[in-house]
Amino acid sequence: MAAGLLDQARFFFSSHSNSYKLQFFGHEVGLGSALFMIYVVSRVFKLIHGISAVNGLPGMRVPFRPLALPGAIIPTTWWNPGLRFTWIWRLTFYKQYQNENVSMVPFISGIPSIYTSNLDVARQVVGGGHKSNFIKPQSASQALLLWGMNLVAADGDTWRKHRRIMGPAFNNQLYQMVWEETLITYREMVSAENWSSKITIDVPVIQRLTFKLALLIIGKCGFGFSFNWSAPPTAPDGNMSIQGALRIVADSSMLAVAAPKWLLSLPFRRFKKVREAHEQLMGFMRSQVADRKADISDHGSDKEGRNDAFTLLVKANEDEASKLQLDDQELIGNVYAMLFAGHETTAHTLAATLGFLSLYQDIQEEVFEQIISVVGWDCDPVYEDYACLNKVLAVFYEALRMFPAGFILIREAEEDTVLQIPNPPGQEGTTPFPVSKGVQIIVDMIGIRESSGCVI
Repeated sequence: MAAGLLDQARFFFSSHSNSYKLQFFGHEVGLGSALFMIYVVSRVFKLIHGISAVNGLPGMRVPFRPLALPGAIIPTTWWNPGLRFTWIWRLTFYKQYQNENVSMVPFISGIPSIYTSNLDVARQVVGGGHKSNFIKPQSASQALLLWGMNLVAADGDTWRKHRRIMGPAFNNQLYQMVWEETLITYREMVSAENWSSKITIDVPVIQRLTFKLALLIIGKCGFGFSFNWSAPPTAPDGNMSIQGALRIVADSSMLAVAAPKWLLSLPFRRFKKVREAHEQLMGFMRSQVADRKADISDHGSDKEGRNDAFTLLVKANEDEASKLQLDDQELIGNVYAMLFAGHETTAHTLAATLGFLSLYQDIQEEVFEQIISVVGWDCDPVYEDYACLNKVLAVFYEALRMFPAGFILIREAEEDTVLQIPNPPGQEGTTPFPVSKGVQIIVDMIGIRESSGCVI
């Protein structure tokens, strides 16, 4: 139909002027008006196609996809959901449509998607394993793919290959190192912030501390860096240190993904620092992979020595058969994913947990009493105490439930498939719902939390 409509359009030079005219069903219109009409028709057909792709599921018809530019940077409003709408509209979005599954069909730019707050649907989409018809779209993992393929962004056989290497690197030896380094860093923080002599401590923005703490722990345990709470961000010779580069890379990851390369090449001070940080950290990681490989080759993978995650990852990779090994870029990609995913999620979870404990003093007291009963007044906690501190773990879980660090999970239908949608309360069974190839299912973790009777 659209092709036939466009075939009716015929351009020609007007015999009375130098401007273009368009003969449209026997009527002359200006070129600008004609192009506008063609564009409007194309957007109408895009909308119709999008609604068909989501099988007519009720929802929002918007100009831009909320998870891509420019929709993501436009504030949340009635005509543009924006990036944070699942949080801002968390109490009303699904109730408005009286459905736990709501479509989002853009008519200017972006692909159609379905947002779900139903836990059963989420399990079908995310937990299907290698037999699932849903994949992780690379467009949704650009921030994690800046330095190479990794476990978080991988799917299928690639995921299994990366999991085979990453698994041995994360063991009790590493977890004990994290425990011990966290204790050391906490002592450094108390001393550097002059808290020892104070009865009451006022912390206006807790994230200032939690982000720094998370970065230091990941730097120490992930890379083997000799971080210190009071260490300056630049080296004594005035050049950017590896610690400083690590911090800048962690803080500018979204800029590196969203900004075009030509923009980052402009001679602005901030862009220059971002470029320098990425170049220095990439060069450092490549040299570290080579050094660790050479060390393992000379002394064997069983040699006692450094036990940070980077070293353990290289050891596990070298122990694999050549066809199953990751290349250097994939090793670096996994370390970067650990930095990116671990830094922000840890910092936000710590901040949320401390915030809730400050609000609920009775819970804080209950957790404190358990710590004292397990650890004692005059002893430092040891890794073996972890299994007995179930209430401490519970408050972290609750903070993650209330403020999920990964607030959405994105999967894309690799082929035409069918979801089994649970029937409304009071009705047994499920209803099959066709999903077209290319449609994305957005698992809304905040929406799942808000769903009545849901326990994550």
